[in-house]
Amino acid sequence: MSRADRSSGHGSAAHEVGRRRFLGYVLAAPTLVAAAEIGQAPPAAAGIPSPEITEILDLNDLMTVAALPTSGLITVEVRPDGTVSFALPRAEVGQGITTSTAMLIAEEMDVPLERVRVSLADARPELLFNQLTGGSNTTISTYVPIRVAAAVARTRLLRAAAAEFGTDVAGLTLKDGTVTGPGGRRLGIGKLSAKAASISPERVSVQLKTPDEFTVIGRPQRRVDAVEAVTGRKKFAMDLDVPGALPTMVCRPPTINGKVGPVANRAEVRAMPGVTDVVDISTGVAVRAETFGQCIDAVRALRVSWRPGTAEGKSDQSVLRRLRDVEPPLGLPPVTPHVEGFFTFQFRSNSALEPNCAVADVRNGRAEIWASLKSPIVARQTIAAKLGLPLHAVDVHVTEGGGSFGRKLFFDAALEAAEVSQRTGKPVKLMWHRADDSRQGRTHPMATSRVRAAYLGDTVLSYRQRHTSVSTDLGHGLGEIITSLAARLPVGDIGFSETFFQLSQSMPYEFGVNSRLLAETDKSFNTGSMRNVYSPDVTCARELIVDRLAARMDKDPYAFRHDFLKDRRARAVLDKVAEAGDWGRTMPPGTAQGIAFHNEYHAHSAVLVEIDCRPETVNRPIRDGVAGPRVTKVVLAVDVGLTVNPRGLEAQMMGCVMDGIALTLTSSLHLRDGHFLEASWDNYFYTRQWNTPRELEIIVMPSTTDEPGGAGELGVAASMAAVACAYGRATGSMPTTFPINHGTLSFEPKPTVPPVPESPTDGLRHAR
Repeated sequence: MSRADRSSGHGSAAHEVGRRRFLGYVLAAPTLVAAAEIGQAPPAAAGIPSPEITEILDLNDLMTVAALPTSGLITVEVRPDGTVSFALPRAEVGQGITTSTAMLIAEEMDVPLERVRVSLADARPELLFNQLTGGSNTTISTYVPIRVAAAVARTRLLRAAAAEFGTDVAGLTLKDGTVTGPGGRRLGIGKLSAKAASISPERVSVQLKTPDEFTVIGRPQRRVDAVEAVTGRKKFAMDLDVPGALPTMVCRPPTINGKVGPVANRAEVRAMPGVTDVVDISTGVAVRAETFGQCIDAVRALRVSWRPGTAEGKSDQSVLRRLRDVEPPLGLPPVTPHVEGFFTFQFRSNSALEPNCAVADVRNGRAEIWASLKSPIVARQTIAAKLGLPLHAVDVHVTEGGGSFGRKLFFDAALEAAEVSQRTGKPVKLMWHRADDSRQGRTHPMATSRVRAAYLGDTVLSYRQRHTSVSTDLGHGLGEIITSLAARLPVGDIGFSETFFQLSQSMPYEFGVNSRLLAETDKSFNTGSMRNVYSPDVTCARELIVDRLAARMDKDPYAFRHDFLKDRRARAVLDKVAEAGDWGRTMPPGTAQGIAFHNEYHAHSAVLVEIDCRPETVNRPIRDGVAGPRVTKVVLAVDVGLTVNPRGLEAQMMGCVMDGIALTLTSSLHLRDGHFLEASWDNYFYTRQWNTPRELEIIVMPSTTDEPGGAGELGVAASMAAVACAYGRATGSMPTTFPINHGTLSFEPKPTVPPVPESPTDGLRHAR
């Protein structure tokens, strides 16, 4: 069987989900509590039958395997009021996983969706690697365990009802949270909760529903938290009312990771209105006051002598030179015809919409932390070590977050809040300023990609890619997963980043002998795993080269991709966007279509873009910004195997499109003399209304497997690549530096001292 035929599932076992029997447990508790029992995953294959490691094991598989041993510790509880509660060991940061999780429970238990309560679990060290949110892995790794736990609960409720009715389970039905027995007798699951409970753990065998029985999974659902979000009732970290926790901000150095020197006016600032504390911490000088406005005034007033930072004197140009120096060689050029390209990707901000923030109360030998955390176990361990406290003396509560895109894998704010609280002996509510996150926060590393593809006639003989990047920090938990499973990985003895790279990248085309290598250098920057990590840059470079290959072979870019794609699911999404987007239609000069493909984590996406690069569009006036080209139309098709919530998936892909436009056209940080010039969203140009497509269509393909694939990050790479390809076709010149407007600085940089810029006072002048 070919890989193209096998890939309709995740492997031979994929089609068995929903048909196999599973074992679970009823746990000892006053009310019904059920858990899954998932066996150990088989060891990874020892041999590598092809160059594509991801056909054997990819990063998502690795994360799922790491989570399996503790899946039985995830429990579903039926409460006396008839609701079902579940503490999700992942972070909800706007991606909608509380909704999809509630759908899984509602499906297997036959209860109304509105009666399922999904909260976020506190840091639970016993979960090991089962409490890390990233890599589009949440739905994949929890899909079976949550359903099994729910099915165990359902089975137990039916048995309790059978005993109550004096009948056999076969004569009962459970629907909408009510069990109906002979003669129409009815009992709600709340009344059965105590009867279904157990005084000691009991093993239970259950059979999950098959896809043809689904009534909730696969049906579009609005978010379970939608009303709370739009009415302002949703609680984020800064909304929490922790007794005594006062606003706190940090005065930060003018260069990246600079250190605190003497403070000339500490007593003067301490005497300012509302200020309660001014203390030095490892990252700056912290100010605690009655309001955030008073914190800002105090931060701006501080006069600190700063010591050099880790990136002192560095600039875009010096970092780029360093990347070129360490780039792995491609080898001698082939004797056959070939195409080659060198691409540069600038630093990009990893800021989320919600400012970086946390609440901490460190007193009397104990610490309690509240924050939106995607790696709470590692955060708890690090905070305990920083404070010099035993692990059991530190409690970490996970709050919902307003965006992340990888940013909340890191817990800088929580660590700072704990340090400030310990130094002052008082609770704090710490929040970063927007300038803090742009200049001192996590950034997507600057990178380069060199690509060479050799061909002869209608055949692509080889494809080589050498991706070189500023080092990506994987100290948030993924590195530990890789280390713990290293002996079982088919990648040999290579480092964290190279393993991550090899297990997340793949070649979807029949391009002969292909190889990809990552080289990383320079650990002086605060980097992070921004949405889709390496894939947007790697895929963008690849798809631009694919367009050049198509041109050299005198083939249409869409037809070329279709002919060379290995997988029928891949061809299906590509065909769908070409059809829906009217690929090949006649367009005015200076405008063009672009098309691109990306697959990752058992899922596939294709994007068709139309772009306007005519002078009247490129040169249109934009206040304090660079207008540049405008994407006018986007069609995205996505196949994630089994779709749990099509509406949520559609929303995810819309966000991916906006990310892709930003990465290609507008979004970057400018490094000069050891600091980034951008100081907030007003001069960091994520996709705005003026470059949002007027036409946007998301097509969710019918389910092609019985299990879900990764969805959260999937559409970013294809969107970025499609915009780049469209730009190249519209201008007649392949873009090689991203974003394309990086060379034009459209704003006057704000000073780094004081670190918090003065608040704008001219907003009304720009109101429309």
